[in-house]
Amino acid sequence: MKKTNQNTPETPDRPDPVSPFFTIVPNADTTSLLCHACETLASLNVMTTDLASELEGSRRNVALAIQQLAVLGELLVNRALDNLEPPVGLPAAPSNNQR
Repeated sequence: MKKTNQNTPETPDRPDPVSPFFTIVPNADTTSLLCHACETLASLNVMTTDLASELEGSRRNVALAIQQLAVLGELLVNRALDNLEPPVGLPAAPSNNQR
């Protein structure tokens, strides 16, 4: 009995079709990408906060550190969104390159 590999295409001359899973459409605009990144980081924040409440000791500290990184990432993405389109009634953020 001959085994076939699950990953090999049926026809060797035709490449596998592109899988739609975990693919970002090429023409997605920057604002949409940043909004989705912000929502993803907010979800990560909630999940790690819930996880940390179930842990103790050093494992809890690690979960809280991950949660803090998620919050910092969310703040950065929100600032980038504000720089692209400032909230109504507020002037555009100054573009200074201070670090």
